[in-house]
Amino acid sequence: MTDLMTDLIKYTAADTATAIASGQVSAVEVAQAHLDRIDAVDTLVNAFLHVDTEGALATARSVDDRRARGEKLGPLAGVPLALKDVFTTKGVPTTCGSKILEGWIPPYDATLTSRLKDAGVVILGKTNMDEFAMGSSTENSAYGPTRNPWDLTRVPGGSGGGSAAALAAYQAPLAIGTDTGGSIRQPAALTGTVGVKPTYGSVSRYGLVAYSSSLDQGGPCARTVLDAALLHEAIAGHDPLDSTSIDAPVPAVVAAAKLRDVRGMRIGVVKEFAGEGYQAGVMQRFNESVELLRELGAEVVEVSCPSFTLALPAYYLIAPSEASSNLARFDAMRYGLRVGDDGLASSEQVAALTRGAGFGPEVKRRIILGTYALSSGYYDAYYGSAQKVRTLISRDFDAAFAGVDVLVSPTMPTTAFPIGERVDDPMAMYLADLCTIPSNLAGNAAMSLPCGLAPEDGLPVGLQIIAPAMADDRLYRVGGAVEAALDDKWGEPLRTIGAL
Repeated sequence: MTDLMTDLIKYTAADTATAIASGQVSAVEVAQAHLDRIDAVDTLVNAFLHVDTEGALATARSVDDRRARGEKLGPLAGVPLALKDVFTTKGVPTTCGSKILEGWIPPYDATLTSRLKDAGVVILGKTNMDEFAMGSSTENSAYGPTRNPWDLTRVPGGSGGGSAAALAAYQAPLAIGTDTGGSIRQPAALTGTVGVKPTYGSVSRYGLVAYSSSLDQGGPCARTVLDAALLHEAIAGHDPLDSTSIDAPVPAVVAAAKLRDVRGMRIGVVKEFAGEGYQAGVMQRFNESVELLRELGAEVVEVSCPSFTLALPAYYLIAPSEASSNLARFDAMRYGLRVGDDGLASSEQVAALTRGAGFGPEVKRRIILGTYALSSGYYDAYYGSAQKVRTLISRDFDAAFAGVDVLVSPTMPTTAFPIGERVDDPMAMYLADLCTIPSNLAGNAAMSLPCGLAPEDGLPVGLQIIAPAMADDRLYRVGGAVEAALDDKWGEPLRTIGAL
């Protein structure tokens, strides 16, 4: 690649869009630069399950042609993006990281996919993920683990590790993830990128292959807060095809990201998200971020949300219960893998053989757990009780937001852990989502952005910001201010330090 093409992969999405709009570079050149980068490094990272070279270049040519005709284009026209392989894409494989959907070509686009195409965004391909979004490390993919570009021996987080790793490895300036229990924010924290879980129902779930329908939420991933905001506005909004979609205006997140001013805001530090199990360097960087918010003019207070300590067990009853229902559709009768169809086996035997061969160990574990929790005699004791805890968590959030504008906490208790370290210890793996799960149970908005490197290992640490439902703009206001102040403090953005 030429020097310009090499530099292009490190541009922010906003700068890339400006370069294309000004004629400094064409959308095709930008797309090709990123495709070349994927070709150069993805054998190391394994961020992509499918690279749609032909489709990406066709979209880029279309953007260039429309611009040459003088058509008005969106703010992200021509900007490349990596799409988590859990959204349907017409004519392009969608596997959800599972063997049971290997080779499946959807006949339709998810609403989110359609909105990206309408915005002129260049979809480079589909990214690796924990199978059916069940995991916290992207080690549960049927197609091999994704590796963290900061240290290839460590995980990038999960379930959306492929999208986050693609950003950190400069394979794309934008990505899409989904967040069921932290699967956008947690990989963002481990890879030094920005990830946002929008308010539940504010981004359409139509065409998002369901894991846990009351928790799943698609959202933007980027290397800067402004880039995330630009992508957020492109994908959000009411969708009549989604029965859970909120019919309300999209918060002005781009304007909020540009404001970079927290003076007069009240910031709540969640008391329960500290103490035993938190890496010292993570807490050091978090505490420095809290002090920075004070210096920027915010009022910081401690907030107690006692029900948050029950969020993890409640989540691991609710999510598997919904998964046991949602994954029943994979029965070998309609699409995907089909095993044992030798003319002698019954449909029940074919379904059982197919599921046995097609689902991985973690998916099977959660289906069994969820089916048990929903079974006669156990429903009230397990699933019903978990839903009551969910109500308590929502009430804790309501009480907290009555006195503060946003809450803050570490995104993850630790930095990225070594690949293989927690594979045989599901409980240790589940604890990775300790700080992120409450927001999924309550349905409010949350963001993770990088707040420094842990002194013990030099790996990224994430700051989590949590806002009330439909107050997503507050995330970007606080995040933009923290990001700008930290860039000034370091002298260069964290995203340029140490990544592959």
